[in-house]
Amino acid sequence: MDDTRHTETHTAPAHPAWLRDAVFYEIYPQSYADSNGDGIGDIPGIIGKLDYIASLGCNALWINPCYDSPFKDAGYDVRDYTRVADRYGTNDDLIALFSAAHERGIRVLLDLVPGHTSEEHPWFRASAQPNPADRGGLSERYIWTDSWIAGGDGLPFIGGETDRDGTYILNFFKCQPALNYGFAHPRASWQKPALGPDALATCDAMVDVMRFWLSRGADGFRVDMADSLVKHDDYGKPFTIRTWQYMFSKIRPEFPDAAFVAEWGRPHESMQAGFDMDFYLDWRWDGNPNGYNMLLRNTDTPLAHDGDLSYFNADSGTSIKPFLDQYLPQLADARRAGGYFDLITCNHDTLRTAQRLTERERTIAYAMLMTMPGCPFLYYGDEIGMRYRPLPTKEGGYTRTGSRTPMQWDETLPNLGFSDASADALYLPVDPGDAAPTVAAASADPHSLLSTIRTLLALRHATPALHADADFDVLAGLDGGRAFAYRRTAAADDKAATADGSVIVAMNPGHETITLGLPADAAGRDIAFAVGSPALAGTALTLPAQSFAILR
Repeated sequence: MDDTRHTETHTAPAHPAWLRDAVFYEIYPQSYADSNGDGIGDIPGIIGKLDYIASLGCNALWINPCYDSPFKDAGYDVRDYTRVADRYGTNDDLIALFSAAHERGIRVLLDLVPGHTSEEHPWFRASAQPNPADRGGLSERYIWTDSWIAGGDGLPFIGGETDRDGTYILNFFKCQPALNYGFAHPRASWQKPALGPDALATCDAMVDVMRFWLSRGADGFRVDMADSLVKHDDYGKPFTIRTWQYMFSKIRPEFPDAAFVAEWGRPHESMQAGFDMDFYLDWRWDGNPNGYNMLLRNTDTPLAHDGDLSYFNADSGTSIKPFLDQYLPQLADARRAGGYFDLITCNHDTLRTAQRLTERERTIAYAMLMTMPGCPFLYYGDEIGMRYRPLPTKEGGYTRTGSRTPMQWDETLPNLGFSDASADALYLPVDPGDAAPTVAAASADPHSLLSTIRTLLALRHATPALHADADFDVLAGLDGGRAFAYRRTAAADDKAATADGSVIVAMNPGHETITLGLPADAAGRDIAFAVGSPALAGTALTLPAQSFAILR
């Protein structure tokens, strides 16, 4: 079979309509709100904060893994996909969260980790038995070699840890054996073919996991490392794409309104696979930034303002053009499939930006991220400017640990409203600084970043031209310079909501005043949202230093 032709002709799914107006809020559950005073955030704590989340303008959640786990990788080492970890509550608590969120118009995505499990998962323990008769049909659920001294054919492997005569392939840490989705081109007897019987059995088991939670009220999944399933896959990931197509062919007919967002970063592949959304994640390899990194943290010293070449650093002098050169082709890939390429403020794997970018710089950045195509993702605490904290590693976090600290709710000591536990009992310490930002303080300040986000997201929801699927046309920025302007035009069935169905968004993150000449239809528009004091005279928009405007 010609795999490339097969993927190109695959029928794209009908993407859930609710994504058009979705704004996501990512919650790291152990650090959000502790309801029982044990120092660890939990699901009842999240339920108690749903009104706050709704007040932000976020109408969808992504919750990092909350399943049973030994927590050697903060829950990304799953011991039981169908059981909530004791630290977070019970399955009934999670079902109650689905219900309470739905009552407020909030959808809930769980985190699916399909590539590997914990070494303590019952599947792995069964597969590791020395006698095949004792493996309960799970001999090939993981990737095992055929000898205790065999290497992994270029893949990381572990030997000497089990009684089975074989070594096993890893994903990431030693505690995370890789599930078996097969090899694109098997060349050893122990390598099973992608989409062969053993690989499809793994797929079916993962479909059962999705079905378990979707049938109990979940609205979909963010999928961890979605592009990494099939080993030694070809360029373009054709076998991994076909693997996802198989799984979606099973689950989507049952749950057509469920949404799936891929941690993939290449929408020309993820959309073929059948995902609704892909992330534009922050990557920087050997000093080479991707487009997203160019926006927010284009530096090898991510806690220092000086020397940062990111677009939103007022001192950088950087143009938006390098970002657009990478972003626009990928946006086109997503749009051709009817899907979304989503931007994030940050996430649990990325250093927060508050030490390096000023609040004004972040305000302009977030205003841009939340008016671009796709569904924006706001990481908990970014709305108040929580700071990255250099901390010792916790549960495999390493440098990521400092972006996973407890949410700062108010000035209540010792834990800023996160927990009633003693400070030394917390999952991670709260920010001890005198100027540690809190929700209470930011809510009381009409000029805070939090207040600005609330205003901006209210406008987004009320303006179809700012929805995820609205068209996007660059008006300024492709020729260089500091200014960036674009038009968003509502989908045909939404155009009646505004005079001509479009808005114009413009920004100047730099220190010098810029005047832009806009198209003729800019004349007579109102400035519906502003940072700084932009002024429109006819078709000339004057953008003072560090300003932002939405013209409606």
